[in-house]
Amino acid sequence: MKELGSAPVGKLLRRYAIPSIIAMTASSLYNMVDSIFIGRGVGAMALGGLAVTFPFMNLAAAFGALIGVGTANLISIKLGQKNYGEARRTLGNVVSLNVILGLLFMAVSLIWLDPILVLFGASDNTLQYAHDYMQIILYGNVVTHMYLGLNTASRAVGHPNRAMYATILTVVLNAVLDPLFIFSFGWGVRGAAIATILAQVVSLTWLLVEFAKPKERIHLQMRNLIPDIHIVRKSLSIGVSPFVMNSAACLIVIFINRGLMSHGGDYAVSAFGIVNRFVFIFAMIVLGVNQGMQPIAGYNFGAQMIDRLFKVLKLTIFWATVITTLQCIVAQLIPEMVARLFTTDPLLIEEAAHGMRLFTIAAPIVGFSMVTSNFFQSIGMAPQSIFLSLTRQILFLLPLLVILPRFWGVSGIWYSIPISDTLAFICSAVMLIYHMKKFRREGLHTRL
Repeated sequence: MKELGSAPVGKLLRRYAIPSIIAMTASSLYNMVDSIFIGRGVGAMALGGLAVTFPFMNLAAAFGALIGVGTANLISIKLGQKNYGEARRTLGNVVSLNVILGLLFMAVSLIWLDPILVLFGASDNTLQYAHDYMQIILYGNVVTHMYLGLNTASRAVGHPNRAMYATILTVVLNAVLDPLFIFSFGWGVRGAAIATILAQVVSLTWLLVEFAKPKERIHLQMRNLIPDIHIVRKSLSIGVSPFVMNSAACLIVIFINRGLMSHGGDYAVSAFGIVNRFVFIFAMIVLGVNQGMQPIAGYNFGAQMIDRLFKVLKLTIFWATVITTLQCIVAQLIPEMVARLFTTDPLLIEEAAHGMRLFTIAAPIVGFSMVTSNFFQSIGMAPQSIFLSLTRQILFLLPLLVILPRFWGVSGIWYSIPISDTLAFICSAVMLIYHMKKFRREGLHTRL
């Protein structure tokens, strides 16, 4: 772990980011595999039902990130301060807090499942598919929260490869079980959800075994499973940024789904399901780079090493921009080919290709905004990270989703995305430049 403050930054970023990129790419692929098998094995309306669950998944991810990301960043900062006892206590709280929050989210969501899905944009044609899928996912919500939380913690304690292996194991198992449950057993969308949860159960079991080994400096101990109000408060103060980000994403997808249903019907919603899965792949790769940056930035912020902090930020921005530029090129040149992976319906392919081209016009600058928000989160500056998240999704995108469709219908919804991305890029650049100058002038100040 000391290498985080001494090894060459470029080498460190490669060591931490590459396993994270592989893990995030694999994670996005198993979500994509679900969509492909559901689209081809059940039909276009089932894809629409899956698209309706996106806000639900974002909301669940928001509560998971509230604990997982917050505790992981706190662990990194404490390691930079050489406070190993606090880091171990924080790791224990990852498990207990995810169990508590996961059970509460599951119980509340199951009680009002159908009304929530209707609110999220489900129609008479897609509600049953969405219900069947989300019901199983919610039953396994605690498993999902703990699996993601410990995966994030693995990177924070200096084991990026462990996180990568756990994710790849989940993807492989899901890919094997999906066709078996959907086609051979005839379980449809329920089969896809069962495959997802079972794969996560296996990976979570392995992660728990690894974290329980006492030879590790940062390992699980029974006495640390009791929630510590001091740690809870600090973790939540950091985790509130990704929580707000994912909650805002939930709200945005609701508006998108309802707008698409109103102006284009079920096919437009299904097309968004395809576009969202495509965009999600590249977003997860950027997230992988960000996760590689997180322990390096957190450690060096805690250790007051400003030059190393800036260097890892610049490298991360560069690679994120390369990734999102590639996304734009693929979306503009071969969107029909991408859409055909999910469906053979010509109308749905045409609708998805049209949306994909418009959605990704500003993609090359999105990587910068994603890294900037994550950077502030990684060094414990939650208010700045929250502000950047809210400006893009609430201040810019939400009004555009209300106004533009009145003039351009479905295309207005698609155009809302690149316009808000451009405005968010400007805000991110201004805030980052301001704080970089401030850090240079006044130095770093650890507040945790």
